[in-house]
Amino acid sequence: MTEGTSVPSVFSKGVNMRYYYEKPKTYSTIYGSTHECDHPVYDKCTVFQINDRGLAVIQQRRDPDTKRTYWGEIDPWLIDELYLHNKFEDFFNERSGESQNGLYPTVTIRQLMWGLKMKPIPRERWETCFDRRII
Repeated sequence: MTEGTSVPSVFSKGVNMRYYYEKPKTYSTIYGSTHECDHPVYDKCTVFQINDRGLAVIQQRRDPDTKRTYWGEIDPWLIDELYLHNKFEDFFNERSGESQNGLYPTVTIRQLMWGLKMKPIPRERWETCFDRRII
């Protein structure tokens, strides 16, 4: 290289690198449904069903007033993005099951996103995680 020239860089072109999955401007919620149940960890979840098998997905939330955390359904803008992902069917077939007492096998949103090899949603300082595969 001659003096005064530089190697082109994606950073100099104004390209933003995304390390986390960002909420799209438009989205739909066709495939999953909110399911209310009597699970020991959560009262609501998002369920994906195919025939007689289902997979419950939960996301942790925090009440800023009481600083209490709880598990519930996932953000609606993630539902179709997850279901339409090209690796969802494999993950679903591996982790889903039939309903037992109104409960389906459960995964967290992070377990699902990592399983699909998607960029995760940003992690909050107050979030906890499960150290076991089965919830």
